[in-house]
Amino acid sequence: MPDRITANLPAINFDATEAFYAPLGFTASWKDSGWMILRRGSLELEFFPFPDLDPFQSSFSACIRVDDLDALYADFSRAGVTNDRCAIPRLTPPLTEPFGLRLFALIDLNGSLLRCIDNKATERLTQRT
Repeated sequence: MPDRITANLPAINFDATEAFYAPLGFTASWKDSGWMILRRGSLELEFFPFPDLDPFQSSFSACIRVDDLDALYADFSRAGVTNDRCAIPRLTPPLTEPFGLRLFALIDLNGSLLRCIDNKATERLTQRT
């Protein structure tokens, strides 16, 4: 197995979190009362219980870096997550930052921010430095 790092995010309720991520293409590869791991191909999210978390006060986040940002956004869009910028959960459309980084964001039902970042745009930025 190659070296890797995985996000560790809070879940108010494991069953509700698993149900939220299922339409996004994630399936549980491990789940007990103290830990849950969801996978979507090579993408992996790990969750710990945090039943008292207020999603509107959460400051948890992770970056998901992918080679095909548009395909991931299309897949996530089919899940029917709203793009209402005040809602939790929500999905924002892709955008390109003024400095060239291309990304979109998913805020899950626990209030965790997942920045989905285009690897190709990141590579172009690092080649400039």
